[in-house]
This record gives sequence, C-alpha cells and structure tokens, in this order.
Amino acid sequence: MSSALLAIVAVALIMALVGYALSRLSDPIPADDSPSSDQTEGTTNTEPNTAQIIEAVNQRLPQTQCAQCGYPGCRPYAQAIVNDNAPINQCPPGGTELINELAEYLAVEPLALDPERGVTKPEQLAYIVEDDCIGCVLCINACPVDAIVGAARQMHTVISDQCTGCELCLPPCPVDCIELHPVDQPLHRWQWPKPA
Repeated sequence: MSSALLAIVAVALIMALVGYALSRLSDPIPADDSPSSDQTEGTTNTEPNTAQIIEAVNQRLPQTQCAQCGYPGCRPYAQAIVNDNAPINQCPPGGTELINELAEYLAVEPLALDPERGVTKPEQLAYIVEDDCIGCVLCINACPVDAIVGAARQMHTVISDQCTGCELCLPPCPVDCIELHPVDQPLHRWQWPKPA
C-alpha cells in the first residue's frame, strides 16, 4: 500500500511542477526590457512603435477591402501610409472624415480626396437578383470578405452582415444580376439633414 501512495504523491508532485512551468510560460514576455540607444538610464520611451502606428491607422480605415486606394486591402494601405509615406487621401469609402482623422493622428496636413480614386458614396450592400443568377461563382471569387455564398451552377446570395459594399463583385458578373442597395440607417445613426 505504501508503494501505491508513494506513486500517487510522485505523480501529484510532477503534475504540480509541470503546471507551474506551464503557467510561467503562458505569461507574456516583454518585448525588450533593455533601454534603446536613444534612451538614458531611468527613462522610458512612450512613443508607439511602427507596428502600433500601423495598427492604429488600420483601425481607423473603413475595412471595406475595396482596393480603390491602389492597395489590395486596408492593412496594406495602412502599412504604406506609415512606411512609405503614401498619401492619406486615397480612401473614397472613408472620405473627408477619415482624411481629417488620419491627418490629426499622424500630425500631417489634411488633403482633399484624390478624385482618381473615386468619390465618397453612402453605405451600400450588394444584392443578388436570385432569379437571374446562373451560379458562375465569379462573384464569390471576387469578394474580398467572403460575403457571397453559393455553389457552382446554384443560386448565390449575399450575407448582408459581411458585405462592405466594395463593388468588386460587379465587374466579373456576366449577367449583371448584382445590384447595390443603400444601407438603411438604423435609428441610432440617423441625423438631421444639413440645411441648404
């Protein structure tokens, strides 16, 4: 009986040690505790690093993934703004409001929206006229956010909660069965129209 008790105690101790080691490994490791070359002893650098700036710019972008800015999505455009000094005025879905927000955050002068990139439009969603859909799947392949579902030679439909209204599904459709409908404004986002 004593050997069985000894085995149980040994297994329990091993499990406790493994548990302690795993809990220590799961703690986040600080990126760099050593002061950088431009810091003196006792001071800390509160400036955000490049990755944090890219993430902050990306969070401000509308996430339509429409590629109207000339980049394949919002994150590559955010990286280009931060790393390559791409202009902040290439996002038609964000419009002037986004340009001003980015200008304030990045401490640069706001610019007018680049007219070569398009114009700011109200929010919209793709809608597939299901009676006309031939199931070619070209729109599914074109959708950057996987908001269109369906199978080959079957009817397709748009998941409205996922659709960003980027219009990338329109050109590949051979039967023009995709329409864009304005998004109904929910009551909490409705505003009085500006006086003329």
